[in-house]
Amino acid sequence: MTHLLAQFYERDLRKFIEEINLFQDEGNLWKTHGSIKNSSGNLALHIIGGCNYLIGTQLGQTGYVWDCGQDFLQKDVKRGELVAELEKLISMILEVLKNVEMKSEYPLIFDGARRSNCYVLTQLALHLNYHLGQVNYLRRVLE
Repeated sequence: MTHLLAQFYERDLRKFIEEINLFQDEGNLWKTHGSIKNSSGNLALHIIGGCNYLIGTQLGQTGYVWDCGQDFLQKDVKRGELVAELEKLISMILEVLKNVEMKSEYPLIFDGARRSNCYVLTQLALHLNYHLGQVNYLRRVLE
């Protein structure tokens, strides 16, 4: 299961990077449309912060400190910086996953209960994929 999740995280984060790079107008990274209230840039920051904390700090003891609210308040971060942080995220996740015991209990309450690492990592991968779809939609509708 660990190897499969590693493949999914790497695949979807690489696709996320591709989507960010496909924006012809970098300013569109910070625009919203229709029912999607968060920009692609803010969704990228949310994935970067959330995964660095929930995977990096909680499972890999990286010490990353996350202020979730800032993910949606920051604006106009350069595309190159977003891409660099997503690239670092791939490396961190792949490294942490090498040492995770999937059946062990995740250190925090997650979705209102005690969960296994496998449950949390699967849920986070699904969350990443959901936001990847939003970014793809925003890119296509804004450009």
